[in-house]
Amino acid sequence: MTFDIFVILLAIPLVSGALLTVFGERDWAPHLNIIASGGTFIAAVWLTISIITDGPRFAFGEQFFIDSLNVFFVALTAFVGLTTSIFSGPYMKNEAAHGRLTIPRLRLYKSMYQLFMFTMLVALTTNNMGILWVAMEAATLTTVLLVSLYRTPASLEAAWKYFILCGVGIAQALFGTILLYFAAERILGESGNALLWTHLVNVKAFLEPNIMALAFIFLFVGYGTKVGLAPLHNWLPDAHAEGPTPVSAVLSGLLLNVALYAILRCKVLADGAIEGAFAGNLMMGFGLFTLLLAAFFLSRQRDVKRMFAYSSIEHMGLITFAFGMGGAVANFAGLLHMTMHSLTKSAIFFAVGHATQKTGTQMMDDIRGLIHVNPLIGWGLMLGTLAILGMPPFGVFASEFMILTHAMKHHPWATPFLLLALGVAFAAIFGKVQPMVFGETEAKRLPHAPAITPVFLHLAIVLMLGLYIPPYLTRWFQEAARMLG
Repeated sequence: MTFDIFVILLAIPLVSGALLTVFGERDWAPHLNIIASGGTFIAAVWLTISIITDGPRFAFGEQFFIDSLNVFFVALTAFVGLTTSIFSGPYMKNEAAHGRLTIPRLRLYKSMYQLFMFTMLVALTTNNMGILWVAMEAATLTTVLLVSLYRTPASLEAAWKYFILCGVGIAQALFGTILLYFAAERILGESGNALLWTHLVNVKAFLEPNIMALAFIFLFVGYGTKVGLAPLHNWLPDAHAEGPTPVSAVLSGLLLNVALYAILRCKVLADGAIEGAFAGNLMMGFGLFTLLLAAFFLSRQRDVKRMFAYSSIEHMGLITFAFGMGGAVANFAGLLHMTMHSLTKSAIFFAVGHATQKTGTQMMDDIRGLIHVNPLIGWGLMLGTLAILGMPPFGVFASEFMILTHAMKHHPWATPFLLLALGVAFAAIFGKVQPMVFGETEAKRLPHAPAITPVFLHLAIVLMLGLYIPPYLTRWFQEAARMLG
């Protein structure tokens, strides 16, 4: 039964992507995009229940492996994919009505969106570290086409920068994967199992430490480029600012998580092979550096999408730092913060997308009075901003509080840097968003009513998880945190 569910999970986005490639200009194509995303989400929920009930499972021999850790990411990916597809319906219609998109480009968007979902699900569920690399590269190629959708000089430049930087990063990850195979082949032989994570984790204590240290460095730099870790983060603000807003939502809410998931799988192997906390210290150092750098860059931004792109970099730095600390509490907090960030940041981009369409600009100085033009958009942006800044009682506050208190206890030297970065980020973002929401405006209504439901659905979940985490979700997070060590 689990195998059938898994096949359905992968087949829906793959088949629908192929159909939308051919029929993407039809009137029913946006509905097919939503229906396919809904089917993927239902399959993900079904698979999650099966894994929680019956335990981990293999598929296609041992090439795919689903456990409590990756099924959590699968469910989150499918949910945000569904709400983003709902949001993108009226948003893309408004873009076409404004003359920014043609029918062929709308077809390209819908088909690449589904193929992007397919590549992310493959990356999350594969047991083969080689297939993981291929899926991450395929995700890069699909999103390059999405970032360049407007075909403006700025969007083409952003897509080219994204392709080059992530291409360099993924090349580093390939070399790290080869080194990982070299280390594993000595133990597992040439049986074809030397890249299967479940086999690697069983012999991680016997892997050559020096080779594994070098392999982890290349894997961390390679996949860390896609996470947006400094100093290879430059592609992310441009890709967010120049691509369609639904693409910004899935880049921040999903792709960054998938890349960090790949690093976490590699960290488990490195921790078992290398004495001390080599991998954790590397993640803590780059996570803290990324957090500080992004926080100070926030105050210099004038484009609203670039500002929230730097906010994504800031939060991925914080999450990387949390996983670098390791341990049950830090891993739990990292997983919770990943969930909160995905839901909150995608909700913010939904609100920002409609706000920029109403005002016709992404420059924050020219966006004013959203609460007067459309109160739902204004309040959605304001509440989303308060949530992402860690204001109680939203869930981001709970996860950040856990990370900070754990750092105070085990790594007190890092606490001042964490507080400084979070304080600077709060002042920069809140000071820019407040006049956008409450200022005076003359903006006009949109030709197609915006999809506001996804904004408040995400924020409601974030609020609920800040006040109360259901016991089954707590156990799920605890099990996933335990698997990370």
